[in-house]
Amino acid sequence: MKKVITTVILIFISFILQSTVFRAIAIQGIVPNLLIILTACTGFMQGERYGVFTGFFCGLLMDIFFFDIIGFYALLYMYLGYMNGLFHNIFYPDDIKLPLIMITVSDLLYSLVVYMLLFLLRSRFDFGYYFLNIILPELVYTIFVAVIFYPLLLLISDLFRRAEKRKEE
Repeated sequence: MKKVITTVILIFISFILQSTVFRAIAIQGIVPNLLIILTACTGFMQGERYGVFTGFFCGLLMDIFFFDIIGFYALLYMYLGYMNGLFHNIFYPDDIKLPLIMITVSDLLYSLVVYMLLFLLRSRFDFGYYFLNIILPELVYTIFVAVIFYPLLLLISDLFRRAEKRKEE
């Protein structure tokens, strides 16, 4: 139960940071996607179930506050959480390569799906412009922030892992 409460608190903190603090320090209007970082990290650290849970609520917050249709981002983030959860068995806390690769792939997939469903279907065909001016800068900014944010999430996950081991003994 403590893990769920902590995850909910992390979702709210990440959402608030992403929508306030990082908007204030945006680079050319580009903000790092903390919710993708949190969803991906929760997925491969805790497994599919926690990845789906985290992704759903991260996406639901995005839907409620920034989108007209409820469920689009919730479904997208939920799939990303599930996809990252599939790599739970090969996750090693000491190795930062897998988390950075998964966060990169998640952010890229997220941006491509958003482009296809929100822009391409409305006859906005300038993918090169969108990729170079929105997707790529957000991806770089998100990875830069992930290098800082990931160790914090790893520390929290490690604390829960230790508490579970003590509880089992």
